[in-house]
Amino acid sequence: MQPFTASIARSALSSVMSSAPAIHPDPVGHALLDYQKGQTTGLLTVHSNVTEDEELAVDYFFRTLWEMPELERMALDECRGRVLDLGAGAGCHSLELQQRGFTVKAVDESVGAVATMQQRGVQEVACHDVLHLPAPDGQPFDTLLMLMNGLGLVGSLEGLEQFLERVKTQLAPNGQILATSSDISYLFEDEDGALVINLNGPYYGEVEYQFGYQKQVGKSFGWLFADPSIVQDYAEAAGYDVEFLGEDDQQQFLVRLTLRS
Repeated sequence: MQPFTASIARSALSSVMSSAPAIHPDPVGHALLDYQKGQTTGLLTVHSNVTEDEELAVDYFFRTLWEMPELERMALDECRGRVLDLGAGAGCHSLELQQRGFTVKAVDESVGAVATMQQRGVQEVACHDVLHLPAPDGQPFDTLLMLMNGLGLVGSLEGLEQFLERVKTQLAPNGQILATSSDISYLFEDEDGALVINLNGPYYGEVEYQFGYQKQVGKSFGWLFADPSIVQDYAEAAGYDVEFLGEDDQQQFLVRLTLRS
């Protein structure tokens, strides 16, 4: 296996952190709240079943527009109408969109993340699991935003199928999903570049994570790194048009999914 490159790990793990189960312990939520109180040198520890442990600086959740990767800035530029920001973390994307005049609802499973966003001035915040979003309170959304490898919030291929069906109630006519994901097949290449995977086992992009902060350790949970062909196949089967908008040098890509009329 090749090492999990730092930039994709940081992007993926930061979104992983903001998708933690809401029940205690909530290491991510505590880390974000500590940062908000001025403890700006905190580190989160991330364990996974495919790589060595990673450390993630908490300040990554609080980055400004020009500290964001190009794909994230591109996604923000593609937003339109009412925006639902899923896996919003400390709210850096929601706050940027608010400054641009958008109406944004930020959603995260971490109670501490939700409290942090409220303290930072995100105007509408809710604590929900992306697979069990309540019906829109009022108008549906024109854009669903899932950044920092945010499509991984669905947890598995089964979760992806469920999400694409259930989230249709959230979308306005001509609404869009803007999401990032990554192809991590390179982790399973041998020295000759051939894939070494169990074709009878789980999809290689289904990863298990667990994270901690100080003495707190969270529960293990699933995360999906869906490659472009998987995203296209599942989205088209669910009735979406698929447009790939960009890709970086770490095999992370931005995709737009639009419901067919």
